[in-house]
Amino acid sequence: MRAIGFDNDAYLKRQSQHIRERFAQFDKLYLEFGGKLFDDFHASRVLPGFQPDSKVRMLLELRDQAELVISVNADHLEKNKRRGDLGITYDQETLRLIDAFRGLGLMVSSVCLTQFSGQRAACAFEDKLRSLGVPCFRHFPIEGYPADVQHIVSDNGFGKNDYIETSRPLVVVTAPGPGSGKMATCLSQLYHEHRHGVNAGYAKFETFPVWNLPINHPVNLAYEAATVDLQDVNMIDPYHHTAYGIVTVNYNRDVEIYPVVAAIFERIFGHCPYKSPTDMGVNLVGNCIVDDEACCEASRQEILRRYYQTRFDIKAGRIDQSALYRMELVMSQAGITPEQRACVAPAIEKAEQTGDPATAIELPDGTLVTGKTSPLLGATSAALLNALKHLAGLGDDVLLISPAVIEPIQALKVGHLGNRNPRLHTDETLLALAICAVNDPQAQKAMEQLPNLKDSEAHSTVILSQVDIDLLHKVGIRLTMEPVYQSNRLYHK
Repeated sequence: MRAIGFDNDAYLKRQSQHIRERFAQFDKLYLEFGGKLFDDFHASRVLPGFQPDSKVRMLLELRDQAELVISVNADHLEKNKRRGDLGITYDQETLRLIDAFRGLGLMVSSVCLTQFSGQRAACAFEDKLRSLGVPCFRHFPIEGYPADVQHIVSDNGFGKNDYIETSRPLVVVTAPGPGSGKMATCLSQLYHEHRHGVNAGYAKFETFPVWNLPINHPVNLAYEAATVDLQDVNMIDPYHHTAYGIVTVNYNRDVEIYPVVAAIFERIFGHCPYKSPTDMGVNLVGNCIVDDEACCEASRQEILRRYYQTRFDIKAGRIDQSALYRMELVMSQAGITPEQRACVAPAIEKAEQTGDPATAIELPDGTLVTGKTSPLLGATSAALLNALKHLAGLGDDVLLISPAVIEPIQALKVGHLGNRNPRLHTDETLLALAICAVNDPQAQKAMEQLPNLKDSEAHSTVILSQVDIDLLHKVGIRLTMEPVYQSNRLYHK
């Protein structure tokens, strides 16, 4: 079992208190929330013990004082941009976020369309939001942003933007994805609040990089690995070091934009309340690490997973080759090689032995099981069944699913549903196992072990179907794949 490296309860208490202390300094605080508010699986992977919903739970402690504004880049709507992990467009993700926040009792006051210039998709989404009773505001492109501060902080700059009406002292600005204009939304609001005589402030909540960990700490390197496509790079914050003589870590975009942000603050308020990008942050993640080595090892494994994901993304044409060079540099800084992912070698060895695709699963206790391709099951389905048998204490010779159950499913797939591949995918395999479990106590024992697959690691020697990828994610198995398609066809689902 993985060692716990992070005290989540302490984090919730300390982080919410720290935010309270920050917004107590102002009549109103605009808090830019970076990263994912829901399902922050990256943080939970590199900080064992961090719960994926921690940020939302922290906000729930402030629910009576907080409201949320969701920034959406109008250009992203026009380009039909999608969230990579869920595969849904940013307009759909915005609606999903609103439902999720409201379902938890959090107030979503409005949506802000940033970079709005009459895009057809943005206008359609605006109409839809208003028909659903969601207030919608427009922020426009500003010529010379972010360098021409005099123009930006004027009636023809921020002054052109709609003033987002808010009613609570803490305004959390979040977004469906990166590049949505969260910071610009906050700064525009500061300009308008100042004109309305409101003492408003700004702070930034980014979980990574962790400002009080070394720049080459594996947790911070894992952040670089996660953002190689964005070309984010960890940097020592030179402004913080100059002001306080303390070495802290930030990332290139915040360090590069800080002089502009400081100038905007000075233009609005007459002074900048922050001496560095680090000063703007309210992140206490680094203070709640209780086992540094556990977090280091978890982060090294995350870097390896990101390495394989980068190779897959290049193969799929999503990013270019330069991302792999940056990833290899991160791996070199972390002192790791692909061979340190334990489930890779057994999968490759099994594939070489059989001449067909293979999958290996490393269970939470370190046990390695493999699965090979057969006429009835795909390799990942076989590995999944073998893992469940091991967890249930069943022998390798135990037949969990009778061919008499599998064959009608194959006939349905090929004969009526238009599938070329008769082998059962992982979801079909679990459905067949569930049917067998009705009358077979051993199949029932195997089914009962499904929750114990959580935090397992898996590697496939070929690129899996999206069905298999999604199923493994749902049961908590972390998957990597060789960037090789099983067939030579040009179209792959």
